[in-house]
Amino acid sequence: MDVTWSTLIIILAGILVVVGGVLVLKLHAFLALTLGALVVAVMTPSLAIQRHALSKMAIKFQVQPAAHDSASTARPKSASAGVVLETARPLGTLDVVRFDADRREFGQIGILRFTQPGKRGAFVATGELPVSIRSSDLVVPPQGLQQARGLAEQTVGQRIATGFGSTCAKIGILIAMASIIGKCLLDSGAADRIVRALLGRLGEDRAPLAFLSSGFLLGVPVFFDTVFYLMIPLGKAMRMRTGRNYLLYVLSIVAGATMAHSLVPPTPGPLLVASELGVDIGLMILVGGVVGLFTVAFGYVYAVFVSRIWDLPLRDSADLSLEELETISRRDAAELPPTWAALLPILLPVVLIGGYTILKRLPLELPDTLMHTAATLGDKNIALVISAVCAMAMLVKTQARSMRDLASAVQPALSSGGVIILITAAGGAFGQVLQQTNVAGLMSDLPSVSPAMIIICAFLITAAIRTAQGSATVAMITAVGILSGLAPGLPFHPVYLAVAIGCGSKPIGWMNDSGFWVITKMSGMTETEGLKYVTPMTSCMGLVGLVVTLVAVTVMPMSG
Repeated sequence: MDVTWSTLIIILAGILVVVGGVLVLKLHAFLALTLGALVVAVMTPSLAIQRHALSKMAIKFQVQPAAHDSASTARPKSASAGVVLETARPLGTLDVVRFDADRREFGQIGILRFTQPGKRGAFVATGELPVSIRSSDLVVPPQGLQQARGLAEQTVGQRIATGFGSTCAKIGILIAMASIIGKCLLDSGAADRIVRALLGRLGEDRAPLAFLSSGFLLGVPVFFDTVFYLMIPLGKAMRMRTGRNYLLYVLSIVAGATMAHSLVPPTPGPLLVASELGVDIGLMILVGGVVGLFTVAFGYVYAVFVSRIWDLPLRDSADLSLEELETISRRDAAELPPTWAALLPILLPVVLIGGYTILKRLPLELPDTLMHTAATLGDKNIALVISAVCAMAMLVKTQARSMRDLASAVQPALSSGGVIILITAAGGAFGQVLQQTNVAGLMSDLPSVSPAMIIICAFLITAAIRTAQGSATVAMITAVGILSGLAPGLPFHPVYLAVAIGCGSKPIGWMNDSGFWVITKMSGMTETEGLKYVTPMTSCMGLVGLVVTLVAVTVMPMSG
């Protein structure tokens, strides 16, 4: 069977297992992703694993003709040829590896040694090769072929566990700290304070803008479902006061929170996507935030337009009556923390991480001590830990809790965060075994096409997976597993690919999405009203994000 078709079959089998496990078998996302990883790992041949490993470590090169050569790739047997390597830090020697189609294996055909530096940071190497080097050959570090064979010889369990563990190392602390921050914001009343502060600043007439802003701000450290649970009582209470605009309030909350959920770390989806594509988390926060602002602005305009055409009546929801919800929303302001303290756990990591990202890009010679301190505080794990400590301190102060009470409050957050870590790490394992099928080889020509086509392709792949199985996070995890092999060779910065994946996770939310049911049941919408009001808005917001990303990658591509 052709290698391309066999790779496609393996990838589709894995995706079908994940989607079918969630939709048909009603499996937990962790189990579905783990099962999908197992199926892909079992089906992937040893040769594909070796090809993937060698491709990851390969160094780009061009053949420089010798003085007596008449062509760039023709030279006498065993003669030296100059090879220009695109690397700024060359090793002493490099191995040249070639695939033998007859024997169906990779083999080493020679060694390159460095001579003198070339232009633009490249280096020239020479070596004794039994045959002329080809463009299809791979130049890898010493022992690279042995390492690739060692990976292929690992058991299925070892390869899945390696992917699971490496993902945990990237996102485990971040998600745990984000869960603690979110829980403390809710229990201390800080989230309530932020919403009330915006309402007080903007006034009741601009309450939708307050809900929109609060949703986006709280959607950074708090998961979408939790943000909606927190804010919908306030939206209902506002409807009771004004007697109108309930649909506008609901859609404003959704518009704000849903895009932060897919574009701005430390929420799990964009966090994993940024990690897998090698995107600095500070840059992901900045770019995701900017693109998110455009999509949120469109969502607000859409919500205003729709609310002028249709009206959503205020109804009792299944879990709480209107009286109970109003009581929650009318909590005594004296019990709430001050606004600056409420905002501190949210803004502090953004300032620390984003500040270091900007600082290291300034064309200035700054003291080493300053840069080291900024690098330490701007580390994503340290920044989130500091923010979590601030959030816990605020909870203790406002609620007068003992340390034992604090531990009891944090425990549910860690339990919830642990489940998210399991799902995300299983998604990382699934993505890694997908990459080992050499899926990047199927898209080897994609970086040569226009950046716009790459961005559109990433958006459509993610949107198709989201529509099929419902979860935006699972869609992002699966899509980045397929597309991450493209990151090193992109003609633009991979942050745009990450944002395109995030935007692609918005279309199309319907009955297979847990968020759809949270919105409809908590707001009192019927399923038909949810499909009529919410689904078109979130889908169009994703498309707006795609357009903004296409403009940005065209105007300011940045180098990868």
